[in-house]
Amino acid sequence: MSLFPAEIEALAREIIAEFSARGHMVSTAESCTGGLIAGALTEIAGSSAVVDRGFVTYTNEAKADMLGVSGQTLSTFGAVSRETALQMAHGALFRSRAEFAVAVTGIAGPGGGSAQKPVGLVHLAARCRDGAILHREMRYGDIGRTEIRLATIKTALEMLILLSQAGAE
Repeated sequence: MSLFPAEIEALAREIIAEFSARGHMVSTAESCTGGLIAGALTEIAGSSAVVDRGFVTYTNEAKADMLGVSGQTLSTFGAVSRETALQMAHGALFRSRAEFAVAVTGIAGPGGGSAQKPVGLVHLAARCRDGAILHREMRYGDIGRTEIRLATIKTALEMLILLSQAGAE
């Protein structure tokens, strides 16, 4: 029995199998998911060969201290932005032994949203050491905190698979 829905478990299994076969490692940088992406991956047996580390950076200070997100980026664009997600992914990659990193920052609600940045807005970034980068801006809507977080985990895992497959071609 898994802590996660079957669809997320299947994606995590695919990542663990694919990355393990290629000798790749992954790191995560998480804000609104609070470590659940790393949790989904480590739910799978054999994940210790693949998951290098996870950074839970819920505050701006943690994003800056642990991942090197610049204060200027945070003040100019905010914590929930493309720019912050990209810097989080960069920091997770270069502060780990991983070849791949995924980062998420968003507003899971139920409060905290605004007209410009509503509840359900999540920015995700995935990066590979070879320089390949993916970014997704998701607007899940105010569908509930758990649902936003689960949808974010699913998107993040899909991005890791997409990025790793692009690098394998």
